[in-house]
Amino acid sequence: VQALANRYANVLSSAGVAPEQRVIIALPDGPGYVAALFGVLKIGAVVVMVNPELKPDAIEYFFEYSRAAVALVAAERADVFRAAAGRAARAPALLVVGTGDWDSRLAAASETWRNYPTHRDDAAIWLFSGGTTGRPKAAVQPHRSFVNTAQCYAGQVLRYTEDDVTLSVPKLYFGYATGSNLLFPFAAGAASVLFDERCTAEVVFSRIARYRPTILITVPTMINQMVSHPEAGRQDLSSVRLATSAGEGLPEALHARWNRTFGVPLLDGLGTAEMWHIFLSNRPGRVRPGTLGEVVPGFEIRVADEEGGDVPDGTMGHLWVRGGSRALGYWQQLEKSQTCFRGEWVVTGDLVRRDADGYYTYGGRADELLKVSGKWLSATEVEGCLLLHPAVSQVAVVGVADANGLVKPCAYVICRERREGLAEELKAFVCERLEPYKHPREVIFVESLPTTHLGKVDRGKLRAASPSSS
Repeated sequence: VQALANRYANVLSSAGVAPEQRVIIALPDGPGYVAALFGVLKIGAVVVMVNPELKPDAIEYFFEYSRAAVALVAAERADVFRAAAGRAARAPALLVVGTGDWDSRLAAASETWRNYPTHRDDAAIWLFSGGTTGRPKAAVQPHRSFVNTAQCYAGQVLRYTEDDVTLSVPKLYFGYATGSNLLFPFAAGAASVLFDERCTAEVVFSRIARYRPTILITVPTMINQMVSHPEAGRQDLSSVRLATSAGEGLPEALHARWNRTFGVPLLDGLGTAEMWHIFLSNRPGRVRPGTLGEVVPGFEIRVADEEGGDVPDGTMGHLWVRGGSRALGYWQQLEKSQTCFRGEWVVTGDLVRRDADGYYTYGGRADELLKVSGKWLSATEVEGCLLLHPAVSQVAVVGVADANGLVKPCAYVICRERREGLAEELKAFVCERLEPYKHPREVIFVESLPTTHLGKVDRGKLRAASPSSS
């Protein structure tokens, strides 16, 4: 890896990339991605990780927003990136990886490189917000953040060792995977499994059978697919000492299904781009399903009201966090930076509740709460309830204004079996388990849910697509 990264550094330098310039990496997972990331950092430049499967309009946005000098793109996606570059007001030079020309340039490059003397507070990697309600914004993370979380979360919670083998559902362009499936195992001398195929339950099961990982990095959507797979009970996960879940809320009922199906400790946690990685996590031997666990060593959490005052245990409030993985700010987003970054503290926009034992429960995003019939409603709670129904595979709940301008919950459902009367059945199902005002007034069956560049449900698109909003 060192030699290949040095070759990348030499090629990038010869292409004119200078320290502190941005370099977009839009490559599939594999050795080339790893070498590209370390190669960019070696020359003192800044990594901008982008989903290689984006459509041209999204690529155009990242080109113009980042003002990157160069973009490393895969040969099979080169035409799409060229089309976006042709429309962008400011486009980077494209270096197409995987062609004969690229292979020749790489082979001719030296395997030695003297690393640029970056400072721990220099920008290292841009991590993007999920973009679930608007355009993604970049949290500019310095080098120190990656060292800090490798020591605090990877070292003290997951306890990586050189004997570990990691396997990740999310790809490396997602910061959660960048840490858990690359930087953390590298820091411990462990091994990571990388593959470029799109993740399905079958693909994950086959990789587990072949590589026998000890740590599985996953997300609730894949957890649901795995436990719902008809061959789930026949899978051998005995090599996996723990699995982690992050990226979106993990319903307690889904956690229980995982435990019944696989029996592997599943550690749900919360991290943000603004703090790079996980700062709340369950721990081996101390897992409480339905919670985000406890504060990761090295971080401090407050639960605050609208004015910033602490709220008592058992009360939902705004999450404030501080620790050594704080971003420098948002790129070209001063007002949002001032709202989020308050001295040492980061106000994440998430709602949590702490209990007397120091465990935290997730309450959703503050900007995604719905006020229905004069009361606040968390979409996450309704989604978790609907997932208990055997006909529901995936679901997203959003607020939509009715004909009178009143906001009502609307559920978009991917079902395992669709039948007449199912929509009314699901409404009644929620009414029986939650307060009646929380039940979805409309249930819309869909084949798929729109996602953001990070693979999270794009709630903005769902609200715009609702019949009531048109």
